[in-house]
Amino acid sequence: MEHSRAHVLICAGTGCVSSGSKKVEAALSSELVKRGLEKEIKVIETGCHGFCEMGPVVIIYPEGVFYCRVQDTDVPELVESHLYKGRIVERLLYKEPVSHEKIPNYNDITFYKKQMRKVLANCGHINPESIEDYIAVGGYEALGKALSEMTAEQVIVELKKSGLRGRGGGGFPTGSKWEFTRNAQGDKKYVVCNADEGDPGAFMDRSVLEGDPHRIIEGMAICGYAIGADEGYVYVRAEYPLAIKRLRIAIKQAEELGLLGDNIFGSGFNFRLKIKEGAGAFVCGEETALLASIEGKRGMPRPRPPFPAISGLWGKPTNINNVETFGNVPQIITQGAEWYAAIGTERSKGTKVFALTGRINNTGLAEVPMGISMREIIFDIGGGIPEGKKFKAVQIGGPSGGCLPEELLDLPVDYDSLIQAGAMMGSGGLVVMDETTCMVDVAKFFLNFTQSESCGKCTPCREGTKRMLEVLTRITDGEGRPDDIALLETMAKNIKATALCGLGQTAPNPVLSTLRYFRHEYEAHIHDKRCPAGACTKLSGFSITQLCKGCSLCKKACPVQAITGEIKGRHIIDSAKCIKCGACVTKCPFKAIVKG
Repeated sequence: MEHSRAHVLICAGTGCVSSGSKKVEAALSSELVKRGLEKEIKVIETGCHGFCEMGPVVIIYPEGVFYCRVQDTDVPELVESHLYKGRIVERLLYKEPVSHEKIPNYNDITFYKKQMRKVLANCGHINPESIEDYIAVGGYEALGKALSEMTAEQVIVELKKSGLRGRGGGGFPTGSKWEFTRNAQGDKKYVVCNADEGDPGAFMDRSVLEGDPHRIIEGMAICGYAIGADEGYVYVRAEYPLAIKRLRIAIKQAEELGLLGDNIFGSGFNFRLKIKEGAGAFVCGEETALLASIEGKRGMPRPRPPFPAISGLWGKPTNINNVETFGNVPQIITQGAEWYAAIGTERSKGTKVFALTGRINNTGLAEVPMGISMREIIFDIGGGIPEGKKFKAVQIGGPSGGCLPEELLDLPVDYDSLIQAGAMMGSGGLVVMDETTCMVDVAKFFLNFTQSESCGKCTPCREGTKRMLEVLTRITDGEGRPDDIALLETMAKNIKATALCGLGQTAPNPVLSTLRYFRHEYEAHIHDKRCPAGACTKLSGFSITQLCKGCSLCKKACPVQAITGEIKGRHIIDSAKCIKCGACVTKCPFKAIVKG
């Protein structure tokens, strides 16, 4: 048996790969051979560690030292100092954003210490392309237990007792959904994993598929056993090539070991998986549109009922859950419903994975217990707002969610509390905004996204969102009318009540939530022709301060000759000529040009 005195884990998730982790791995392997250490040190390519802001990430065990933003040029020093002489390379350690303290150990970093990583337990710690690694940490034990010790009905009962709710956004009880499909009449049934993940700023499902694909396969196989299905589909967008590659490898490995296919564990249960690559249409996150896409049709929703549990893929009973939901199943089967139900709140059990993005120091993936406050996620795990700026709002739930203000930072993050606040859990996208963000512009951004992604099948979504977007554009352009706020609220109410699917029904949410908490910004745009955040260019002029050194770079950059002034003298902007393009701000090396 081969033994190593140290393991070097290199993140090979999409974020770290794009930052150069493959070059780091190649340099490390070469350096180890050069020093004759290749048999003593094992290099392991892992999935995403979650701390995307710090990539490429390298962790060295047994010490558990966390190195961040490592480049291939750092490798010789890393090998010489740490792997050869046992000395930590301090300049590559993580530094806390507030205290600036350097933290050597992975488990002591606040970003990780405050999390409860259950679904993400293996991500960043095993090789996702090795089924042996997954089995070594208990993989496929849950499937074995379900097939050998439990009836299909007992599996469903366990899921219902656990309190697991769908992590794709709707929050429907998973056990009940499985039960409906099992009880449905049909000679053929299907399991479908929704890995479409179209929300801006969301990358939870992608990271799980890249870092721990066998967990999802196992969860889907258990579902197949429970509902009486022998075939499943993973619907994953084609923009996730690494996730698709690793999923294909995992399916092949599971088939070779008899963990997929016929007579699994000698139980008589047969189950096979296929991958369907989606073209990236946001509407295909809606389950009936997703099913249409798998069938080779245009991805458009249909009226419900009948629900997919009764009539789904090719008219057969079909159970659909998202990646994170299936990722929870194996641990519930192995550790029990009571263990899982003890995490979270009374009506929102377990953990939730969030993608932290926007104006926040620590971007990346965070898995936290349900019921944690938004403040803890943003300021403890996320490290707060960069550049000393003030927190303004957080958009949770993607285009279907809402914006929550500072006064709701202590709101517990669970399904019911978020709905009451005018937002929703969604799939887990969490976009943080600071004082420089215009909330009217944010509402316009998300509505522009949903309007562009509307399939056009129903009039309320196709035409209603277009009319709302026109009103928002008018407001941010400084042409808002006194009755625009009332008009937006009326259109939003009508669209929510009449749109065909969830995309249309929730499209007005960002507008409604910003009107609820930031109405004064709408009023300032409409009545004062002013953007309080200074973000809307047509409502924000520019002026040159005393910091101007007279370099004339701004003057040369101005496309309409609105800037005058002599070399080494303070320049002036003619507001009548200025088109507010911002070219002068970009060119000024002294930060002498400000909005206002």
